[in-house]
Amino acid sequence: MTLFRKYYQKVVVEEALHKPSWGVVVLNVGHNVHPPGVRYPDYQHPGDYVFDWEEGRVLEEFQLVYISRGQGIFEAEGMKPTLIEAGTAFLLFPGIWHRYRPAEQTGWEEFWVGFKGPYADYLTQQACFQPDSPLIRIGFNSELLHILTHLVDTVRFDSDSTGPLSSCLTIQVLALVYASAIMTSPEQSRRHQLIHQARFKMHEYEERELDLEQLAQDMNVSYVWFRKEFKRIVGTSPGQYHLNLRIKRAMQLLRETDLPVGHIATQLGFESDFHFSKIFKQKVELSPSQYRKSTAPSA
Repeated sequence: MTLFRKYYQKVVVEEALHKPSWGVVVLNVGHNVHPPGVRYPDYQHPGDYVFDWEEGRVLEEFQLVYISRGQGIFEAEGMKPTLIEAGTAFLLFPGIWHRYRPAEQTGWEEFWVGFKGPYADYLTQQACFQPDSPLIRIGFNSELLHILTHLVDTVRFDSDSTGPLSSCLTIQVLALVYASAIMTSPEQSRRHQLIHQARFKMHEYEERELDLEQLAQDMNVSYVWFRKEFKRIVGTSPGQYHLNLRIKRAMQLLRETDLPVGHIATQLGFESDFHFSKIFKQKVELSPSQYRKSTAPSA
């Protein structure tokens, strides 16, 4: 997925707030992978959103940020500096001072959406959402990532339906976060934490081969236990899960780049072009070349 950010002009937002809507008006949407050792936030943030770490920032709207990879630090009014790990969302309230940044050693991947509206006001008044306790530990959530990705793509490819659809998708995101916030059960068991940890590692290695037996060893469990529990919790074996990630990445590269099929096979760690094409066709029911042709824009 390519990096993207969109900030709507204030006049556009004000007009949208006075039109019939789903109760949520989207102000900004983005997806960014911030590499280790680089200043944060980067220079592409507009003036109302960029901030210096020493001074922090105050927003005029709600903003939900989801950290899908990496880790960092978050601090807000009434809240001490707290470690942010992958799988954490934070809900920023208007008028509340805050600051956050990825760790220099790891960087992070972030999705965000800024919003206003009567439904947003209602939802964020619920007891589970508090300005002085903005962190929601969601963990790895494929449904949330899917909706966030859909939201980014909806705004990226602007059309007459972008406004209503982006509002609807933002409501879906908030519903998932709300469901996580109101959970009263204890934190996930150790086995669930280990499987989520493994899934994060697989996403980090989605462009290369990963030694799953070594991964199990690094987590101090046997591969037999790891494979059994992974399949029980996720619904597929760890090998197939990681392979599916690599195939999805291959599909993206075929759609969005002109890289030769052989180059993509090498980049994703397949042993040969033939092996890559065979696996790809088994999964997608088209060869890589056929898939690229089928997804090419019409002339």
